[in-house]
Amino acid sequence: MVKDNEKFKMVTSSPLIVAVAISRKNQIVINYSKLNKHPINIKTILKHELCHLLLHHYIKVNLPKWLDEGVAQWISGGWGEIIMDRKKIVLNKTIQKGDYIALNNLTKKFPKREKYLLLAYEESKSIVEYIGREFNKDGILNILKYLKEGDDVNTAIIKSLSISFKELEKRWLNQFKKEHIWLNFLGNHLYEILFFF
Repeated sequence: MVKDNEKFKMVTSSPLIVAVAISRKNQIVINYSKLNKHPINIKTILKHELCHLLLHHYIKVNLPKWLDEGVAQWISGGWGEIIMDRKKIVLNKTIQKGDYIALNNLTKKFPKREKYLLLAYEESKSIVEYIGREFNKDGILNILKYLKEGDDVNTAIIKSLSISFKELEKRWLNQFKKEHIWLNFLGNHLYEILFFF
């Protein structure tokens, strides 16, 4: 677990991190100087960080980092504490190459290197959105409920979605690839398609 002073150091030293929630102290730390340089909505940041505080207040243990970040992004409708440059979004290319970060590796912490940190945030958001689409918001809320009751993430997912964690990750990746194959095709052949019509 990341100590409070390490979280504070992250928000002041990392070029990507704008804010952090320090759950033990019920605090949100925002580096306001970064807000002046990047057009980030303070309302989104606060919703995102408050979501972290609430999640950690109700779920004391067993909350995977990917689920924590994914739910906070899902609730707030944005990245929250991280400065996102749309040119740096890498999830689509990475998954198409089969080179992504397995969710098991995002349980306790996220990578420190910028490329992999962005990928971890994108994956977290994408899998939670997938659960929301495929199993409705009740699927997500039930997972959180079982985690609160002390179940590990695999048990919470089985109880909530009737599939294993491994199967959930497999289905998410397959669905992601299917959706983006068409987008890639259209993007790569837009000129030919328009010319045909």
